[in-house]
Amino acid sequence: MIIESERLLFRKWELSDIDAIVEGLNDYDTAKNLTIPYPYTEEHAKYFVNIHLNDDENTYYFAIVLKESNKVIGGKNLVIRHDIKKNKGGIWINKKYHGKGFGTEAWIARAKFAFETLNLTELENGFFEYNEISWKMQQKLGYKIVGKTKNFCPTLNSEVVEIVTNLTKEDFYNSIQK
Repeated sequence: MIIESERLLFRKWELSDIDAIVEGLNDYDTAKNLTIPYPYTEEHAKYFVNIHLNDDENTYYFAIVLKESNKVIGGKNLVIRHDIKKNKGGIWINKKYHGKGFGTEAWIARAKFAFETLNLTELENGFFEYNEISWKMQQKLGYKIVGKTKNFCPTLNSEVVEIVTNLTKEDFYNSIQK
């Protein structure tokens, strides 16, 4: 399955993406906002790709690829709970590609895929309390804070507060029409 937006393609991960994954995730500023190890090695990336080569209809992990150069610049995922028509997941973008709108474009494409293709009614996400950039992007799309939880951040080697956010289909479409 391939999903497209204006400048990006979203496709299954491939073993040929290992170097791009390491390049994007072996960055302290990126890793501290995710639940991944740091430093992020080739072995970590190989393990990640191998476990997601055969995802099912409940798990979608996509490489984010620039259409014009076929360069992998990030990743996004959806892990679906069909019983409540919700999901959990997120997005990361290689730091070299920040500030160009790719994150927002990827978040919008992810939401449209969830609401239009998968018929989900809500998306659940979150961000570590110190990650204001993620919260600002989620706010633009209509996300609302619904709670807090603790999550372990391997990069910081400590528990951190994760702010849990929620997006309804209605809030999403209202926010992108503004």
